[in-house]
Amino acid sequence: MPFPRLIPCLDVTAGRVVKGISFQQLRDVGDPVELAAAYSEGGADELVFLDITATLENARTMVEVVARVADVVSIPFTVGGGIRSADDAARLIEAGADRVSINSAAIARPLLITEIAHLFGSQAVVVAIDAGGGRVHSHGGTTAVGRDVVEWAREAAECGAGEILLTSIEQDGQRSGYDLALTTAVRDAVRVPVIASGGAGNAQHVVDALRVTDAALVASIVHDDPTQLPALRDAVQAAGIVLRPLPEVLT
Repeated sequence: MPFPRLIPCLDVTAGRVVKGISFQQLRDVGDPVELAAAYSEGGADELVFLDITATLENARTMVEVVARVADVVSIPFTVGGGIRSADDAARLIEAGADRVSINSAAIARPLLITEIAHLFGSQAVVVAIDAGGGRVHSHGGTTAVGRDVVEWAREAAECGAGEILLTSIEQDGQRSGYDLALTTAVRDAVRVPVIASGGAGNAQHVVDALRVTDAALVASIVHDDPTQLPALRDAVQAAGIVLRPLPEVLT
């Protein structure tokens, strides 16, 4: 059985990592390549990079960032934001990403999920769902699309998504814990891994998430001090969650 995963998430705009609260009040927290290297060395199981502005110029910047990250990390990483076609996905995967994350474009045209899965395998396709009030939101969490979160997660998996990345808009950046009820409902509705996102404020929140789902995204609690990731791993394991063994150089 796969180990539960700790996944630092890096929101990127104009080549820099930023962090906000409920998708607002963004602040600069560092260079994506430097942070990626620190997290890889510190024991992250995977990484997620999300281009949160997704302009044409930023798309070119993200391809460059992906290539640089691929040179410095030894763990899988996912890249999302602004992916509107299989060609967009191909550019990022060919630059070094292991997976792509799609959101608004998949809502508009679910066949995109199938197209990317056909080219690269379902394991390369993550469908990101921004959830608010039990409804799906698109365009960076700004637009409610009138779809039920659980129903959309089920459809996305049926279309070929290999994972669901579920973010609670209300909990994002609040550090008050994940939306465990919604995470559990989505987990029970699909047969693919579900990544909990939005709300981690301490190790107990991460433990609570990993007791109900496959992986937990962390951002604020590690971005302020990336050297705290090993301590977070230790605290999670001390609570009885068995994470993947790390190479000797990390232990």
